[in-house]
Amino acid sequence: SAAMSGTFLLSCLLFAAINRHQRGPYMDEAFHVPQAQAYCHGRFLQWDPMITTLPGLYLVSVGAVKPAVWLFGWTGSVVCSVGMLRFINLLFSAGNFYLLYLLQFKIHQKNKAVSDFQRILSTLTLAMFPTLYFFTFLYYTDPGSVFFTLFAYLMCLYGNHKTSALLGFCGFMFRQTNIVWTVFCAGNVVAEKLSEAWKTKLQKKKDGKISSRKGSFSDLIRILQFLVEYLTSAKNLVTLTALTWPYIILVTVFFVFVVINGGIVVGDRSSHEACLHFPQLFYFLSFTVFFSFPHLLTPTKIREFLLSLRKHPVQYSLIAVISLFLIWKFTYVHKYLLADNRHYTFYVWRKVFQRHEFVKYVLVPAYIFAGWSFTDTLKSKSIFWILMFFVCLLAVTVPQKLLEFRYFILPFLIYRLNIPFPSLYRQLLELTFYIVVNAVTFYVFLNRTFQWPNSDEMQRFMW
Repeated sequence: SAAMSGTFLLSCLLFAAINRHQRGPYMDEAFHVPQAQAYCHGRFLQWDPMITTLPGLYLVSVGAVKPAVWLFGWTGSVVCSVGMLRFINLLFSAGNFYLLYLLQFKIHQKNKAVSDFQRILSTLTLAMFPTLYFFTFLYYTDPGSVFFTLFAYLMCLYGNHKTSALLGFCGFMFRQTNIVWTVFCAGNVVAEKLSEAWKTKLQKKKDGKISSRKGSFSDLIRILQFLVEYLTSAKNLVTLTALTWPYIILVTVFFVFVVINGGIVVGDRSSHEACLHFPQLFYFLSFTVFFSFPHLLTPTKIREFLLSLRKHPVQYSLIAVISLFLIWKFTYVHKYLLADNRHYTFYVWRKVFQRHEFVKYVLVPAYIFAGWSFTDTLKSKSIFWILMFFVCLLAVTVPQKLLEFRYFILPFLIYRLNIPFPSLYRQLLELTFYIVVNAVTFYVFLNRTFQWPNSDEMQRFMW
């Protein structure tokens, strides 16, 4: 509670500074704020066609602001002002802090070597995750989206699947792609049942030579055969359906919505077209290595990767060829990425990928290392959990045409929650890194303003 209160107090001070410097709506707030204000005034049929997400954020905002208005007697411009609406996300951030702590406690409850201090430190680190923490101070959908998705995941782990599905629906109302994490929650249940059945099968055959965590090709074939056998059994399907029916109903509602709406995006669809953008997976892996370098980019990891490379040259050569093909045929560049110089992704693309046509191919070895290191840290999980997580990861990243770091927040957090607890030194290094990145980000946002030639509005750099 002390860590949570201290973080909230620090965030309030930073919140005040940001609102002094940027009083009016900025970037996407120009769409979100007027829409929320329309809801505040009871105009629930009014809708800005440029908004692409469902109205979860605005409904929650009205539900939080209106009781406060009646309680404190606020009137005039204070009601649903920019600052008031932004404060909703500050409350979500406090909720996210608590959920992250509870999730770590639940996921790693069998690890008795982890002290309470380490849990709190890890929670503080994830709560300060730069890409998420920055949008705590603007009226964006990200903090609320993360809150309801993490809450749904927590309820799933405790076996409260009806509550989890309901919270998943709330997350879906904030961002449609959160339906993938509803599937992830159902996948947790399925993966657990598959692991139990697989262990039973091994015990019956008394075959101690293979396990659900080895990575040889023959083992993988046997696991795939087992999956086909298990999932084609009517009895097993009935059992899984009985366990996951709340999630099945929600996914069915999602497909009905897609059919009626004519697509997953509401409002402006011209700038949010789905495509098979496979390099998004490579960008996410690189993003994860950057923000988890104390765990993924270590001398030990590099040595183990080189050893694995030497042992399995054919496999890695095949992966490299496939990666090169995917980059060649499925790389897309969104118009926003090239035009909007307020986002960091604009400079990443210009300074790295636009230097030369072959840069995107030269980075393949780094992508392979990132993928290997990413997967290696999940080896404590069952093979079925890993397969399920990667399916969800592909579903949430690959269809996105725009390279946008905000889309990586939830998969990163779920990954980071599920890796083994690192040493105290690495945790402190990670937290220090996050604090430095946040300090630089907010300094640049507040003090390094600029103007476009054809506009008098002050522009700011941001994620």
